Amino acid sequence: MRRAAEGGLVYSTEGGRMCPACRQPLAQCLCRQRQDAPAGDGRVRVSRETKGRGGKAVTLVRGLALDAAALAALGKQLKAACGSGGTVKDGVIEVQGDHCERVIEALKAQGHSVKRAGG
Repeated sequence: MRRAAEGGLVYSTEGGRMCPACRQPLAQCLCRQRQDAPAGDGRVRVSRETKGRGGKAVTLVRGLALDAAALAALGKQLKAACGSGGTVKDGVIEVQGDHCERVIEALKAQGHSVKRAGG
């Protein structure tokens, strides 16, 4: 009875991969459309961190009020400007190495209000 109350669909190849939350095909997923850009205070904070990384420095960019696709594109631009690798996790851009000054200059050139955070 429980499966019938939830919709009864166990498996179907009709729509391809399905979103577990809204039970729609991933191309028509309602969950991703509902996600708004995270609200920030309008300040982008750039900091350097070494904790949990074996002593290696990482430049972190926080506070960007962008959606996931725009954040990934900006992360790619910043990594290319610094000539290093990195990633985007949980709304934070991580660039490998101590590149705070280069990242601040690149963000200011794009019109962001940037602040150096930390030491």
